[in-house]
Amino acid sequence: MANELTIYQWVIDDVKGIISSGMESAYIATSRAMVLTYWNVGRRIVEQEQNGNQRAEYGAAMMDALAAELTQEYGKSYSKRNLQYFRKFYQYFPDIEIVNSCVHNLTWTHFRSLLRVSDENARVWYMSEAAHENWNVRMLDRNISTQYYYRLLQAPKKEAVIAEMKRKNAQIPKTQFELVKSPVVAEFLGFKNEDSYLESNLESAILSHIRDFLMEMGRGFAFVARQQHIVTETEDYFIDLVFYNIELKCYVLVDLKMGKITHQDVGQIDMYVRMYDDMKRTAGDNPTIGILLCSETDEDIARYSVLHDNNRLFMSKYLTYLPTKEQLKQEIERQKAVFYMQHPLQIEEGGKDE
Repeated sequence: MANELTIYQWVIDDVKGIISSGMESAYIATSRAMVLTYWNVGRRIVEQEQNGNQRAEYGAAMMDALAAELTQEYGKSYSKRNLQYFRKFYQYFPDIEIVNSCVHNLTWTHFRSLLRVSDENARVWYMSEAAHENWNVRMLDRNISTQYYYRLLQAPKKEAVIAEMKRKNAQIPKTQFELVKSPVVAEFLGFKNEDSYLESNLESAILSHIRDFLMEMGRGFAFVARQQHIVTETEDYFIDLVFYNIELKCYVLVDLKMGKITHQDVGQIDMYVRMYDDMKRTAGDNPTIGILLCSETDEDIARYSVLHDNNRLFMSKYLTYLPTKEQLKQEIERQKAVFYMQHPLQIEEGGKDE
């Protein structure tokens, strides 16, 4: 195999170069589109404020209306707080030509950092240096926080200050195409930002996805904790997911097992339900529900657990708010497909980390 790699190394290097070039083009195009989009959104907000009523309540009402509409359609990138950043971005950098001259090397996160600099001369200088010297965001943040611009202006020997800055910056790792994995970019492109997409462990990825799925069902699920630590006199326990269902007024515990469900697993979820009823349930709460999930969807995918004297309540009311076994099976299979698409080498490992 080593000999084959040596023979074809020139082809391998060429293909790697093609891929890297394509990634870089996508990186630059996405970054540029994002920055210019946010600049134009900020410009439009400022223009409307200048043409409209100047009262503070008018501007606040407009931002509230914009945020409500845009977040619903385009995601949390267009929250009121971010809209205020876009407005400030345009106000601080009103000349689009200046932005255009640097945007090929700077991301929106760079510009967000620059908005902290109130001195216009320092701000433009930091922007220009970051673009020309290829500073990543951490380098820019560090140079701003250490007052690099002012120290350089005041230093009789500028070379020493520059050398120190370069030495400190060299300690910060540079990640090529870090924008590609950025959740900010995922939001901008309209992709849902799920934690499960970033998980390297199948069990963790499924739990993240099930958490989001239950909360998006619209049936009153509120997330409480993940890997909640329960301490007894004899042992410590960790419950995978804990929710509180507002409609049912009860806690819902989720325990995921990788592989087939055993009698021991069933006993454990029953024990969790009893413990939660004893330790967490208050006077106004209904009995706790347990859901035992299995990653092997050709088996019995889910078991529901309630204390025996609550079976009638479970059958008459609880089941109308809980996901069906078929829904849970579909969601687990969907997340496994996403995970194995991103981690093809783990298919034969059964989803375990190498």
